[in-house]
Amino acid sequence: MNERYDQLKTLFEQGKYFKLVCGAGNENSEEVRRLTIIYVLAGCNGLDISATPDVVRACVSGIEKAKELSKELNIEIPIDPFITVSVGMGGDHHVRKAFIVDDCVECGKCIPVCPTDAIPDSYEIIRGQCIGCGNCEAACPPKVAAVRYEHNAKELKKILPECLKLGAENIELHAAVTDNDSIMEEWKIVCDAQPNNFISMCLDRLHLSNTHLIDRIRQAKEIAGDRMIIQADGVPMSGGEDDYNTTLQAIAIADIINKDLIKKDRSFKSLHMLLSGGTNSQTKKLAELCEVPFAGVSIGTHARKIVKEFIQNDNFDNDFDSLRKGISIAKDLVRNSINV
Repeated sequence: MNERYDQLKTLFEQGKYFKLVCGAGNENSEEVRRLTIIYVLAGCNGLDISATPDVVRACVSGIEKAKELSKELNIEIPIDPFITVSVGMGGDHHVRKAFIVDDCVECGKCIPVCPTDAIPDSYEIIRGQCIGCGNCEAACPPKVAAVRYEHNAKELKKILPECLKLGAENIELHAAVTDNDSIMEEWKIVCDAQPNNFISMCLDRLHLSNTHLIDRIRQAKEIAGDRMIIQADGVPMSGGEDDYNTTLQAIAIADIINKDLIKKDRSFKSLHMLLSGGTNSQTKKLAELCEVPFAGVSIGTHARKIVKEFIQNDNFDNDFDSLRKGISIAKDLVRNSINV
């Protein structure tokens, strides 16, 4: 393919790929820039962001700033991080946006559970900060049920080339819906948009039996060939706690793919599989205990949570003591997640 393709393939084969998930629905450009700076300096080599041009620009800016700071902080960045833009099918929770209807009684229960502070006192959800996690809906009293969702639709044929031109290299399709034919149509668009590097399909078991999961992966490979990555999504956007139970489903879905597909069909022997969905600092350890192989780990909710106070620093770019503390915390997570 090309040098960058080979670099990423080597990271997968060595189990050294760590991807920070900023959120497919997270359109807060400044937050993405700051997250990028901290995690690139912490050793992260993959960044998963919204397929939004301004967000791609912010991520690229963050990488450049991290390179600049690396000299002053005496930190080596051995490889330019790979930027992945995420898109999703209508109905997939990764790309939905919440809104609150007039039935709201303003009880305040939704505000503290929002991981991105997208719900102000006015109860008008800040769309660019909403990642569609569903925490607000779960907190809303059942008799009120004031939370609704809309699909954050994107014109893939238009937006993906623009994102790639700005610096993204990989594309991920979130496909946690039942309509297989529509998924494959969108997967073809993704495949055609990026013919020279890896493309990823993110799958969970919300609507799929184990058999349907394996069948979907087989169909996807027929379209993408060896460029396909499968992101095994345990419980999407659930990484609030840092324990084995939280990451258990990520290991379980990867185990199914490994046992029912990779070990049984030689044509899938080189399939690159990432762990996600509830992933945290315990993910690698549990995967090794269960003897589940993986190419890398994608961490979102937990990774963002542990550096939140540093990201929100009003003097982020100039407070080096705070920055060093944030980098140190992020570095521990990165080192606990991949083969070092």
